[in-house]
Amino acid sequence: MSDHPSTYKGTPLQTGSHAWEDRAALHRADDGDGVFDAMKSIRRGTFAEMIRHIAMLPEDERSQYVIEKAGDREYSAAEAVELSKHDDFPES
Repeated sequence: MSDHPSTYKGTPLQTGSHAWEDRAALHRADDGDGVFDAMKSIRRGTFAEMIRHIAMLPEDERSQYVIEKAGDREYSAAEAVELSKHDDFPES
């Protein structure tokens, strides 16, 4: 089960699960969001795949990117790297 917002008040469900298989997209941190936000994604895949991608980037480049996960939750590069260190993070 994922933590994306429920339909009741749009608040995230607190399941304790990271939902590694949820859909996600990699974006430049400065892309401005907006109406065409979905078209500005650099890469799409599972949440775990996007985390892996950011974690493999050189450290000085990571802050240029964010992950937008299903449910409109945005993760910074620093959050992504921390999540990659979780015990339950999938190997591949």
